[in-house]
Amino acid sequence: MEEIFSIIQFLKQAVKTGASDEHLMVGHAPYLRINGFIKKANANVLTKEDIDSAILDIAPTNIRDKILTLHDVDFMYEIKGCSRFRINYNRQLGMPALVIRNIPYQIPKLKDLALPDILSSVIEAQNGIILVTGPTGSGKSTTIASLIDHINETKGKHVITIEDPIEYVFDSKKSIISQRQVGIDTKSFADGIKYSLRQDPDVIFIGEIRDKETMAAALKASETGHLVLSTLHTNDAVQTVNRIVNMFDEANRIIIRKQLAETLRATIAQKLVYSTKNEKRYPACEVMVVTPTVKDYLTKDNLDAIYDVLRDSNAEDMVTMNTSLASLVNSELITQEEALQHSNDVPELEKIFRGVYLGTKGYYE
Repeated sequence: MEEIFSIIQFLKQAVKTGASDEHLMVGHAPYLRINGFIKKANANVLTKEDIDSAILDIAPTNIRDKILTLHDVDFMYEIKGCSRFRINYNRQLGMPALVIRNIPYQIPKLKDLALPDILSSVIEAQNGIILVTGPTGSGKSTTIASLIDHINETKGKHVITIEDPIEYVFDSKKSIISQRQVGIDTKSFADGIKYSLRQDPDVIFIGEIRDKETMAAALKASETGHLVLSTLHTNDAVQTVNRIVNMFDEANRIIIRKQLAETLRATIAQKLVYSTKNEKRYPACEVMVVTPTVKDYLTKDNLDAIYDVLRDSNAEDMVTMNTSLASLVNSELITQEEALQHSNDVPELEKIFRGVYLGTKGYYE
């Protein structure tokens, strides 16, 4: 008799393997993402009945009755003592499928993430916007959670999070952490931001800025004395600024650039680089702090000059992606080949390795 697929047992085993994501599709054995790579699990091929049964086991009661008629839906599930899971239910060729992201209970400290030291200074900002950017699976949620937990442990603040769905769950420590889920606690990101301004916040975390309404609300919140944290799917500081400005009609872009110049405090773009030697991933980061010079370039739409500021601003502890990658190589955490595979500017990184930028950021002093 064929063994019945148990989603609970499968997820418990997946967490033990160190997987970050799981993919369940009809006609395939489950797949796991471990250290950034997709691997097929040693398990039976899944049937439509397996996935239908799995979704009914883990879907929240408010959507369980209609889940099998929906096309795309996100929700959270928790196995006590194991992990929380962000579930995406979707359809592929008319068949149900699940993509699952594991959200651990433990929020890592900033120092444990091997991120640049400047981040603990950046998060001291009293107002404005800090954006953590990068592709899916680059660790944005973990970095944001660490920044919020740093505030939670060191400051007496009121932090409001607006998420879809809620991922990391915080216990209030020195700060009060209020967590609101879009669709359950508030109608939309834009509404959540608008009404949060009446809830005595110091810090507002927006799970993701997806449209101009959310961006406009975030800018307004930052202009009224609040610190706003959020994420974007962009690869570097210049691309981040362009993405924000291009959300708006051309007639409004000059105003948006000025708003952004006044409110943006920093952008943190990150990637996770796999080390074959150490069999783990390390974050490489580009950190842009908005100095008076950067502010001037933002206002004048001279974005190409921002990268030169990033590369040359030793005093502000800014970091380019290439100098971060070079630092990981210098620390023998990754190889030069692994660094080059993740570089946005391979010729520049090769010059760094040849010592052309000797002394830049102190990596080769």
